[in-house]
Formats: sequence, C-alpha cells, structure tokens
Amino acid sequence: MRIERTQPAVSLLPGAGASAEAAGAFRARLPDGRLHLQHGPIDLVIAADGAREEVEQSYLQAARRFAPVLGELVAELPALKRPIGREMPNMSGAVAHRMAEAVWPYHDRFITPMAAVAGAVAEHVLAGLVAKRTLRRAYVNNGGDIAIWLAPDEALTLGVVSRLAAPRVDRRVTVSAASPVRGVATSGRGGRSFSLGIADAVTVFAANGPAADAAATMVANAVTVEHPGIRRAPADSIQADTDLGALPVTVAVTIDDPAVLSAALDAGAREAERLLAAGTICGALLFLGGQCRAVGWSGD
Repeated sequence: MRIERTQPAVSLLPGAGASAEAAGAFRARLPDGRLHLQHGPIDLVIAADGAREEVEQSYLQAARRFAPVLGELVAELPALKRPIGREMPNMSGAVAHRMAEAVWPYHDRFITPMAAVAGAVAEHVLAGLVAKRTLRRAYVNNGGDIAIWLAPDEALTLGVVSRLAAPRVDRRVTVSAASPVRGVATSGRGGRSFSLGIADAVTVFAANGPAADAAATMVANAVTVEHPGIRRAPADSIQADTDLGALPVTVAVTIDDPAVLSAALDAGAREAERLLAAGTICGALLFLGGQCRAVGWSGD
C-alpha cells in the first residue's frame, strides 16, 4: 500500500541499532501532531493527549511496538488464513493470538483470524503506546478500525462514515470513559476486504479492537437477501491469495427497491442483536441505500 507523506519519512527505529524487522517501515508526524506509522499494507494514525513529554515517549513506544508486527504476522500467515476449527489455534505472536481469540466466538461458522487483523494490530500498538505513560486519552486508527484508551472522565468523539464511495461524516458518536466501548470497526461492501453481504457499511462497537473487527465482518456478511440484482464471484477468482478461498463475495449490487434493502438490513440487525445478547458486542450501526439500523449502544 502506497501512502502520501506529509513530510519525509524516517526509519522507524532510528540509528545504527535499528532492527532488521523494521526495514521498510516508516514513521512521520502529521501537521496536527499525530503519529503516522506504515509498513507494507499496515497504515496507522495514532493520537495521544497529555503532557508533551508523555506524548513523545508514548509515540516512541508505539513505534517500537509496531516495528516487528508485519514480520511476525507474515511468519504465521498460513495459520492465520486457515478457517477456525473445533480447537483454538496455538499462535506464537501476540497479534496473531489476539486475532484468534477475536474470531473464536464464530468457530461454528466460516471465519479465519484474518477477519480481526486490523483491529488486533491497532489494539497491540495501543498497548505499547499507553504502557506506563500518564495520558488523558489515546487511540490507534488502522484504516477505520480503532482501538481506544481513556482516562477517567475523558471522552472521544468519532465520525461515522456510511459510504466509502462518497465519504462524509454521517453521524458523530461519543465514547466516554464510563462506556464499555474501547474498540470500533467498520466493514461492508467497498471496503478494504471482501464481503459476503451488501451493506454499505456496518460499524460495530465492542470492548476492544479485535472483537469489533471480527464482529463487523460477521454482521456485514449477514446484511443480504436473495435477489437477482446481487452479483457475486469466488473470492479467489478476484484475489488469488485471499483467505476466503472460493466463497462467493459481492462484486456488484443493483437494487432500487427500498423494501428489499430494508429486508437485507433487518437480516443484519438480527445478527447484531444475537451478538449483543451474547455479550460479544456493545452495539452496531448498519447502513444500506440511505437506510440505517441501530442495535444496542450507539454513543454516550
């Protein structure tokens, strides 16, 4: 993934002692002071609020935590692309372990740990960011999958975008320290990954980033109906190395009937309600064709 840099990027771990694992990894400071970390397809925007010295140290910690992540994931990639089975897979890396834990609640259906990769990376780097630091609030945003840390009495307001094709903030959601939500993730058709459903977007709120990421995938997959206006193709016919194999993923939707779109949203909402009842998520917002469904928590 290529990114545009606001200033020249530097080696992630500066100096002669930089780890070989960091080769190809970059960091930059954005004009507003946030930290930008990128390595291969992983692209993070990180923010911390607090005293200047604490923020600078937290950013250094995040960079160090981030450096080996891509290499560790690549080392376990065959297992991470394998569907979860009857037994919890034994993963070596911390991020891979978070991924497996996040998808385990769905082991009776088809899902691979890759469904939680973005949220798990965000959660892992956030843990490094805040360790032993005194901050007011912090977050790691991995392409829209966000892990959040809040001190008591603090809050963070997020913008929810329902259509990537015409990106704009459709609503704002405030997460307070009193809320159980510390992870937010969005999935749907037209995002970075394939979807089995037809949702424009499904934003899920959960206790942590990987849980939100995995659940957003499952709820977005459930936003569907049988209709001739939905065109699907085997995932591996579009991307040879996909973890979805020959599963039919959505490639085009031409449905104008609001009632049909409403039925698809209702199907997704039922899945979100099931996950809410199970305690897997805190809430969800589902968007399709200008319609919306809200399930459970959707802001303080």
